[in-house]
Formats: sequence, C-alpha cells, structure tokens
Amino acid sequence: MATDAGGSQAARTHPDPWNAATSGRTVLAAVLMIFGGAMAFFEGIAAVASDDLFVVTRHYLFEFSLTGWGWVHLILGVLLVAGGCAILASGALWARYLGITIAGLGAFANFLWLPYYPLWALVLIAVNILVIWALCTGAHQEAEGRVL
Repeated sequence: MATDAGGSQAARTHPDPWNAATSGRTVLAAVLMIFGGAMAFFEGIAAVASDDLFVVTRHYLFEFSLTGWGWVHLILGVLLVAGGCAILASGALWARYLGITIAGLGAFANFLWLPYYPLWALVLIAVNILVIWALCTGAHQEAEGRVL
C-alpha cells in the first residue's frame, strides 16, 4: 500500500479553517463566553425571582417588564455558555460564527438593559465585544496557520 506524502504536506501548509487548531484568542473568547453567559444567567434569575433588586426607570424607550428581561437574559446566558463550550470542544468555524452571533445579541440586550443595572450591563457589553473581537481575529490567525 502506498501513501500520498504530498497530500499531507499540502494539509500542513494550508490548514483547513473549518477544523483549524484553536488559538489562544479563540480559547479566551470561549472562556469569556462561558463567564459572560453565567453572569447573564444569574442576572436573569435575579430579574425573574425578585423585581425589587433592579431600579425601574420611567419613560425609557425600551420599557419592558423585568420578568420579561429576566427571561431574555436567562436564554441568552444559556446560549452563551453552550456556544462557549462548543468553541472549546471543537473550535470549528460554525461554532465561531455562532459565538459571534450570540455575543452580538448579548451586547445588544445588555445595551437595552443599561437603565436597569448600568454597571453590570457595561461590564457584559465589554465582555461581549471582546469575545467578538477575539473570535474574529483568532479565526484569521488560525486560517493563516499562525496559531498563537
């Protein structure tokens, strides 16, 4: 049986971005997604369990009930944790795209959550933007074969 030595050399010089090795930035993004997802999950539990923890502002453009916001954050938290685990487990391109999408939704939801809990919302917005940056730049590093 003969082996194709040229095929394995081509695979090493041009890695497949669908199954590229995971860089440090991608691992950082996955860990931050899990951390941010856990924070959003607990934020959602706090909003659903007791409405008196958060400040209710008047005349805010996106005024919803705190219970509704709690469910939004619960669902986003679970999705962020699941996406972070998928990125850690596979590092596949679909998982990175999923992570970018979920982190973008999380940043948007926390922007709308600003009047209710400003400091926490700003921290989660910063974490989600850092996740998006790390996933976007880490994918380019991995596709070029420069794993950090």
